[in-house]
Amino acid sequence: MNVVDKDSPLPMYYQIEEDIKRRIEEGSYETGKPIPSERELSEKYEVSRMTVRQAISNMVRDRLLYREKGRGTFVAEQKFEQPLDGVTSFSEDMKRRGLSPHNELLVFEKMIPDETTKDILALGTEEVYYLKRIRYADNEPMAVEETFIPVRLFPELEEKVFGVMSFYEYIETKTDVSIRSARQTIEAGIAGEDEAAPLAIDEGAAILQIERIGYLTNGLPFERNISTYRSDRYKFISDMYRN
Repeated sequence: MNVVDKDSPLPMYYQIEEDIKRRIEEGSYETGKPIPSERELSEKYEVSRMTVRQAISNMVRDRLLYREKGRGTFVAEQKFEQPLDGVTSFSEDMKRRGLSPHNELLVFEKMIPDETTKDILALGTEEVYYLKRIRYADNEPMAVEETFIPVRLFPELEEKVFGVMSFYEYIETKTDVSIRSARQTIEAGIAGEDEAAPLAIDEGAAILQIERIGYLTNGLPFERNISTYRSDRYKFISDMYRN
């Protein structure tokens, strides 16, 4: 049955895009493999090649597909979507997608933070735990993450915790406090040497830089998290409503 409804108010090229996206999500069209040719798709959907070409061009623009001259059109690696309407950890996000998250812990130490971190976490002369990690999903590096956590809030926190559970899971299951909210800012950036090597990307590649300040139900800030994400594998989405 033809999935393009010519009586629908939706443009035919849009219906074709949605069907190709569905097939990618289902695995019918595999990452790195070619999709059918424009001729084959025009016959399949019973539309002109110009309509098929518009659908494919839109998907190439959105980096869902890519073209190779003389070879055809291929399925690109798909980006991970991160909703902006909830406070979740990287590990929780990956597990929800059926992926296997793990960390490479580069640094875990106590230190006196800089003045900016002191102000953000409402600290005086207290120490923080400083963590630097590479975050992986199914063994692919996704982000480099630096985290500052007040020692006085979690005096028994140990390095081994980060090998067995997420920090948010630790708070919710091993302490008597709970997470209430977070404030997050997102900026575009360019990868330097420190970001490119651990993320397996080229220097000068586009990155997403995210800073998150987390708050407990008692109102205290409990973390400052600075993450650098690969923009070719990650995107953030937000549902917005008009008042």
